[in-house]
Amino acid sequence: MSGSSTPPEIDKALFDQVGPALSRLRRRTGGRGDLTRNLVLNVVADAPGEITVGAIAAEMGVSQPVVSRTIAACIADGLLRRAASQADGRRTVLELTHTGESERQRFASEQRVAFERITATWDSAERVQFAQFLIRYSQDASAWSAEQTRRRGDRPGSRPEPT
Repeated sequence: MSGSSTPPEIDKALFDQVGPALSRLRRRTGGRGDLTRNLVLNVVADAPGEITVGAIAAEMGVSQPVVSRTIAACIADGLLRRAASQADGRRTVLELTHTGESERQRFASEQRVAFERITATWDSAERVQFAQFLIRYSQDASAWSAEQTRRRGDRPGSRPEPT
């Protein structure tokens, strides 16, 4: 049901466009670097604790072999390093290097420039409000995803269920 005065059928039609719009946004504003590399670096940086290759794959919604190739390239480029888990020494975790954080910041800067150019004709209040809503959506999506993981008992490879 709608939380506004907009009829539910209009909400549904409008909201059905959100997923494809976010997909286009991600594809078209990734900056000149490798989008997958940027995603991996952000997942590692955003992790609340230690993170493994499998956890990165699950967070990105891709198979482990797909993300493993990107991680191997990031390690070779000095953006990530492998380390022994402090919680379980048998497990290997990934950490962002100083160079990796610099690369992440470069991507963020390129994305800011793209945002500024794309929204150049918007008034300032619209730009700020959209940025705030987009950040809020991202934060709420992360919390939702974490809740889905808890509900399914953290089974790797499981897909979140709609709520």
